[in-house]
Amino acid sequence: MSAPAAPSESLFTEGWENAVPPAFAAEPPGWEEPIPLGQARILPPFPVDALPGWVADMVAAVAEETQTPVDLAGCLALAVLAVAGGGRAVVVVRGRWREPVNLYVVVALPPANRKSAVFTAMTRPLVKVERALVEQSAGAIVEATTTASLARAAADKATAKAAAASEDEREELNRLAIDLARTAADITVPAEPQLIADDGTPAAITTLLAEQGGRLAVMSAEGGIFDTIAGRYSGGSPDMEVFLKGHAGDLLKVNRQSRDKQYIDEPALTMALAVQPCVLEDIGRNRVFDGRGLLARFLYSMPESLVGRRKSLPDLIPDEVADEYERKVTALTLAMADWTDPAVLTTTPEAGAALVAFQDRIEPRLAPCGALGHISEWAGKLVGATVRIAGLLHLAEHGGDGYKQPITVDTVERAIRLGEYFTTHALNVFEAMGADKALAGARTVLKHLTDYPAPSFSRRDLMAKLSRAEFPTVTVLESALGLLEEHGWLRHEPAPPRPPGTRGRPPAPRYATHPQLHPN
Repeated sequence: MSAPAAPSESLFTEGWENAVPPAFAAEPPGWEEPIPLGQARILPPFPVDALPGWVADMVAAVAEETQTPVDLAGCLALAVLAVAGGGRAVVVVRGRWREPVNLYVVVALPPANRKSAVFTAMTRPLVKVERALVEQSAGAIVEATTTASLARAAADKATAKAAAASEDEREELNRLAIDLARTAADITVPAEPQLIADDGTPAAITTLLAEQGGRLAVMSAEGGIFDTIAGRYSGGSPDMEVFLKGHAGDLLKVNRQSRDKQYIDEPALTMALAVQPCVLEDIGRNRVFDGRGLLARFLYSMPESLVGRRKSLPDLIPDEVADEYERKVTALTLAMADWTDPAVLTTTPEAGAALVAFQDRIEPRLAPCGALGHISEWAGKLVGATVRIAGLLHLAEHGGDGYKQPITVDTVERAIRLGEYFTTHALNVFEAMGADKALAGARTVLKHLTDYPAPSFSRRDLMAKLSRAEFPTVTVLESALGLLEEHGWLRHEPAPPRPPGTRGRPPAPRYATHPQLHPN
C-alpha cells in the first residue's frame, strides 16, 4: 500500500500548481503571507480491514499481483457483493425506511493502471455463476418457447376456422379462438439469465433490466455507460431514467413496440465503472446530470496511480485465497437468486444507535456553511449508502442466511469507516468537477493573475478577459474575488471620489494584487 500523495502530486492540484507563486523571503509592508487556495487533501487509502476476512484477503492479493491501488479491487469487491444481493435483500433502518443493497461505484484512474485485469479477477465468480444459470435455464426456455409456439399456432388455426365458419358455428368458434389466443399470450418465455452487462444504451439497459426481473449490473473497466452519459448525449436531453430509478428502486415503466407497457416495481441496478479522471470532469461540466441527481448516486474513489513504482515480480494471488473468494461469491449469488420478495435484514439496537449517531454527525455538515454543504445532495445520501454497505458486509459474513440474524454494531461501524472513506474522495472529485464554484473560480482568477501580473486591475477588465462559460455573471466573479480577498491575495481598492456634478456610470471596482503576483 502506497503512501498518500504529497499535495503537489495530487490529481486535485494538477493544473493549478502554478496558480500559487513561490514565496519570497520578505514582503513589502502592509501585506501578510497569503493563504494557499484549497490545499489538496491527503486521501485515505481504502480500509481493506473493514471488509470480511475472505473478501479482504482477495482484495489485497489482487492489488498486489496486478500492482494497482487497493482501492480499485476494494470498490469492485463491494460491487460484486451488490450483484449477489442486489434486488434480493433490503435493510430496515427504522419505521418504513428501507435501503436496498445495490450500489453505484466509480473509480477514477489514468490509463495503464491494469483496470481490466482487476475487473477480470474480481468478477470471475459472477461470470461463472451466470454461465451456470444459463445452463440450468436452457431446458425451461426451450420448453416455454415450444409451448408458446404451439399455442400461437393453435390460436391462429382456430381464428382461421372461425373466419371460414357458417354463421351458426361462428359464435362458438370465435369464443374458442379468443380463449386460445389468451392462452398463448399468457405464456411467458423466460429470458436467458444475465447478471452483468458491459455496455449499452440507456434503452438497452432498461430492456435488460426488465427481462431480468429488475436485477442487473453494469460493470466495465472502460466506463462505456458513463462515457455515453457524459459525451454522446451532451448535445441533447440525456436519458437517465433507468439510472436514477434503478438506484433508488422507484417504479420504472418500460414501453416496448411489441408488448404492452411493463412495470418494474423495485428495480435494483448496480454499477461499477473505472474511468479516466477527465471523464468525471466532463460530467461535472454538464449541469443537467448534477441537476437530475445522477452524480449524487455514485460512491467515488480517486486513488493515486502506482504507475512508475510497480514491482516487476509481485506476489501472486494464493490459490486458497482465490478459491475461497470464488466459493463464497458463488454460494451467496446462488442463495439469493431465487428470492422474489427481498430478504429483510434488521439491525441490533446497538447498531441502530450507531447509525443514528452517524446521522447526527453528518447532519450539521450539510448546512450551506458546513463542510459538506457544497455537496449536500451527495452527502444527504451518505447514511443510506452506509446502510447499504452494512447490509452487504452482513451478507458476506453470513451468506444466504443473513436474514436470520441482525446486523451488529461492529458491522455498522466498519460500514461507517467505508462511508467516511468515500466522503473524503467525493469531496475531491466534486471539487475537481467544480462543485465548489467559488473555489474553482478563485483558482481560475488566481492563475490568470499569475500569468498576467499587474499591481492592480479593474473588475470590468478582468471580466472581459475571463471565460463567460465559467463566469457568466458579475455575481459569480465577485464570489471568486471575495474568496481571494479572504485568503489575502487581493485588496479591494476604494473608489475615488467623483467630481461634483459628474454623471454617468461609476468606475468599475478595482483590486490591488499581492506583491507575490507581480514581484518585479
